[in-house]
Amino acid sequence: MVAVVLATLVIVGGGTLVLSNLRARATTEQALRVQAADLSTGLADVIAPDSGQSTVVQVRVRKQLIAVFRSVLQLEGVAIISGRRGGPLQGDVLPEGIVLSAADRAAFDRLEMRSGNNGNVVYAASPAQVGTNNIFVVVLTREANAGLGASLRLFLLAAAATLALGVGAALLFGLRITRPIREAAAATHLLAAGHLATRLAEPAASAHDEMADLTRSINNMAATLERSRAVEQQFLMSVSHDLRTPLTSIRGYAEAIADGAGDPQRAAAVIHSESRRLERLVADLLDLAKLQSQSFSLQVATVDLAAAAGVALAGFEPDADDRSVRLHLVAPETLPVYADPDRLAQVIANLIENALRHTSSTVTVSTWVDGEAAVLTIDDDGQGIATEDLPHVFERLYVSRVRPERRENSSGLGLAVVRELVNAMGGQVWATTAPGGGARIAVRLRRSA
Repeated sequence: MVAVVLATLVIVGGGTLVLSNLRARATTEQALRVQAADLSTGLADVIAPDSGQSTVVQVRVRKQLIAVFRSVLQLEGVAIISGRRGGPLQGDVLPEGIVLSAADRAAFDRLEMRSGNNGNVVYAASPAQVGTNNIFVVVLTREANAGLGASLRLFLLAAAATLALGVGAALLFGLRITRPIREAAAATHLLAAGHLATRLAEPAASAHDEMADLTRSINNMAATLERSRAVEQQFLMSVSHDLRTPLTSIRGYAEAIADGAGDPQRAAAVIHSESRRLERLVADLLDLAKLQSQSFSLQVATVDLAAAAGVALAGFEPDADDRSVRLHLVAPETLPVYADPDRLAQVIANLIENALRHTSSTVTVSTWVDGEAAVLTIDDDGQGIATEDLPHVFERLYVSRVRPERRENSSGLGLAVVRELVNAMGGQVWATTAPGGGARIAVRLRRSA
């Protein structure tokens, strides 16, 4: 800002001085031409020859008059030179820097006025004829910028005051502008150091300048990082619980078998069930890793969505009976879609398992046609999904605030896998509230002709 003010002062001030000087030269030259012409004309009238005098007397009288004029006009910037036409001109010494050229001398013989400048010194030379072959020249000189000294001093004082004001304004506005930037930089350093609770002062809702947008972006980033850390910690605890619980059961029943205590058949059934839970958890972890690295492949073909929903629902009937949950299927006879058969079965199984974990008494699986798409919905009659959870249901490692009452907890992987698989198959998945209460997960896939 200071540099801009300084450059502006230099350009404007320098340009003004140059233009003023040029104008002063032109004005001074014009004034000198008028004055020199008047002076030479008046002088010619005074020393004009008298017809009653002899030639010798006239020459002597003119010389005396010119000498008198020279002695009287010993004023600064005025000089008189005289001589015969074509001959040299003599008289007063011309001001320093003023040199009359041969062209000037020839112009004087033609009684033409000459003017010009040498730097800041402006001159005007006006010739006049006395007698037949005698001429004299009045030369006036003046400093063209003699009046600019005071103006220059005033300009320099004004420029210094303006520059001082510019420096003050630059410091004031610089501090005002850079303070939010310094605060933002300090906040980002704290965030990088792991202090994720760091926040900047929230700008007013009406503020939409760059700094306000930057502040909101930093606060949103900090909130996202803080939530991600909380979700990661929650995920680690959930996975640890999901790993520890079946391993504890497996180890307990294995020790019982080794000690010869308990029912071996019951122990084998529990070990088998808990092993399946571990297998599903590990499979979800591997699926997410593959989906994230894009190292999986899809074999898209025409699949009957209604039949796939029926097969998946039948596979959960034993688990539903143990939970006293009724499974209900509402689907047309056939509903062909474009999907990978194995991945589609995995999506439906994950959604039914999630619904069983949260429902109270009924899980309803429905399929229907929606224009050029087919829609699959899984409804439960549980507590539903909190409004604040809806945007995050399908995020990796996310666990709903409404936890199921049964002993098993979700690690937050199943729905994340569902979203990745559905997106990979060119579909959409979303969560909402079921018409009768509870939660609804819906999947939209491209329908096959």
